[in-house]
Amino acid sequence: MTLSPFAGKPAPAELLVDIPRLVTAYYTGQPDASISTQRVAFGTSGHRGSSFDLSFNEWHVLAISQAICLYREAQGITGPLFVGIDTHALSTPAGASALEVLAANGVTVMIAEGDEYTPTPAISHAILCYNRGRISGLADGIVITPSHNPPQSGGYKYNPTNGGPADTHITKWIEAKANELLVNKLAGVKRISYEQALKASTTHRHDYVNTYVADLINVIDFDAIRDAKLRLGVDPLGGAGVRYWSAIAEHYRLDLQVVNKEVDATFRFMTVDWDGQIRMDPSSSHAMQGLIGLKERFDVAFACDPDHDRHGIVTPSGGLLAPNNYLAVSIDYLFQNRPQWRADAAVGKTVVSSGLIDRVAQRLGRRLYEVPVGFKWFAEGLFDGSLGFGGEESAGASFLRKDGGVWSTDKDGLIPALLAAEMTARTGRDPSQAYKALTDELGEPFSVRVDAKANPEQKALLSKLSPAQVTSTELAGEKIQSILSHAPGNDQAIGGLKVMTENGWFAARPSGTEDIYKIYAESFIGDDHLKQLVVEAQALVDGAISSR
Repeated sequence: MTLSPFAGKPAPAELLVDIPRLVTAYYTGQPDASISTQRVAFGTSGHRGSSFDLSFNEWHVLAISQAICLYREAQGITGPLFVGIDTHALSTPAGASALEVLAANGVTVMIAEGDEYTPTPAISHAILCYNRGRISGLADGIVITPSHNPPQSGGYKYNPTNGGPADTHITKWIEAKANELLVNKLAGVKRISYEQALKASTTHRHDYVNTYVADLINVIDFDAIRDAKLRLGVDPLGGAGVRYWSAIAEHYRLDLQVVNKEVDATFRFMTVDWDGQIRMDPSSSHAMQGLIGLKERFDVAFACDPDHDRHGIVTPSGGLLAPNNYLAVSIDYLFQNRPQWRADAAVGKTVVSSGLIDRVAQRLGRRLYEVPVGFKWFAEGLFDGSLGFGGEESAGASFLRKDGGVWSTDKDGLIPALLAAEMTARTGRDPSQAYKALTDELGEPFSVRVDAKANPEQKALLSKLSPAQVTSTELAGEKIQSILSHAPGNDQAIGGLKVMTENGWFAARPSGTEDIYKIYAESFIGDDHLKQLVVEAQALVDGAISSR
């Protein structure tokens, strides 16, 4: 990984996106459906792209919106559709385009009061609250966001009636129908003017902010936070939760300072990420330099990405916690401090999350539910309470209400952030100190992610490798205990391989966008052992995909 000379420094003017050009390209660019990069493509977090390269333009939004209307009709979904947008420059015009189609199709739409920006978890929360106790007329939702991606990006996510990210069979259906509409030059897309859509009898306003904020009392112990008189800091990173944090501070009478209330579609207030991109990633130490520099002012501080489905935790004792480290700390704390959760509620993690989580779950006596990358795999378990917590290595997590009921089936960056304050208040240790205590007992993991070159054919081979194709019996000096091509929690393909020993593991997965594959590796022995793991992992994978 080669660091940009701009990494960790304030964004210079030459890196700022030209917003008028970006928005103009959104309306004037017409994608060619015969070119794969210009088609609708739903990944683990919806369709994403940029108007500059014809991968996220008005045509995409119109086609996806009509496809969702057709999907709702096919599935008999007749309840309201909750719609939210984040602060990226393309989100507001995309929200307007979507509403024009939804209103033309007679869909009951719930948009934010005052055109407020809306975090992903507020949409999931609204869907679940509306659907509670209902068996028909169920609600679903749309979030227009590219998450933490750079300012020139746009994104579109669909959340079905369970409130979580749409499963693959749903996104494939929507994707295919949307691309069919693109091929036919939008023939079949119903649309009315934006002014008509706003005045339509089916368009309603919803108070997402206060509804979400008032209900947080059922997830977080605010009395403990307030009584401990903690000094809290938060940087919304210019995202959709800017007004949520002020509302939380006022509603629960917290000493919480919002260190940056600015919303600017260029995100000029950010420090630059490792690769020279402006990226609002709360798990990146380069992007988080602003809040890290303020760590001594607060007992604990936190940040979220633009749609507030990811979190970053900063402490005076340890700075920015790595996402995996905080997931382990959160799980350890929650399952010891939520007595009303089901006794059999499991711990959810992805295959590339830390092995420390496995050790924490074992010590707690909780079942580990390990799934492929993608938060959608946690939605069902969080919905029915069989999962107490679901978390992924990229700083996305959600967990149950204090009474064991469902809170959000999508990633929620606000509640893990507030949990950092609760655990500090109730234990007297900040999350960094809690992590130190945890690793003193269970061992300290050393982890890394590296990229290796692979052509499309090799990537295809890697995604279909079987454990039988790995002939090695040892990895980095230890006997191989298991080789996985399917996640043990739900037996779904992980799109690669995971190889485990007693004190280390690696997972290899092909990139969906570049001619590389990614190696995730972790050692509980030390940094030298980690380096050996990576070298042998790359040799093992290269041998397997070149021998076919």
